[in-house]
Amino acid sequence: MTTPTPPPERQSAYPHSTPPPPPVPVPEPTAVYPAALQPAAVPVQPAPAPAPTRPADPSVDPGRFWAGVVATALVAALVGLVGVVIIDQILNIELAVQDIFGTDSTGAAYVIGAAVLAVLAGGLLHLLVLTTPKPKAFFGWIMFLGTLTAALLPLTWTDELESAISAGIVNALIGIAIWSLLVGVLSRTLRPGTPID
Repeated sequence: MTTPTPPPERQSAYPHSTPPPPPVPVPEPTAVYPAALQPAAVPVQPAPAPAPTRPADPSVDPGRFWAGVVATALVAALVGLVGVVIIDQILNIELAVQDIFGTDSTGAAYVIGAAVLAVLAGGLLHLLVLTTPKPKAFFGWIMFLGTLTAALLPLTWTDELESAISAGIVNALIGIAIWSLLVGVLSRTLRPGTPID
């Protein structure tokens, strides 16, 4: 009796196999140039520096400034008048004076002269503010030298030392009053944002 042979195993239409690995990305080749052919590096241009801002030109409020100049002239005239009253009338010392306005009066000569000098000094200060870099410094030097000259001039007008010294003191007081008051007027009448030395 023969043993039947088992039928051959059926092979699957889809054989069991592992899937292929994913493709490995290949990096793109980079171009290598000889040293002589390397592309030149483009220089980075720095950002342009901002243009320096020019400070605003100093200016004053003309109305208030000149009102201050007029008030300074009034104070200077009164300083001259008080000096004449004390020295000429109370101490009986004749003041040496050059009456350039032809008033024929020592008191009137000092009053008018002091007022005119105050107005001229105010105009000079206004001009310096508009045209010079350090108006206060220039004005200070001009006033210092002008006051010193006014104090010394009477010594050349008369040989009487007492009279010349007394006139020099009054002249110096007038100059100091004009100087200090006008500097104060300027500091109060400058427009905002225009500080000066």
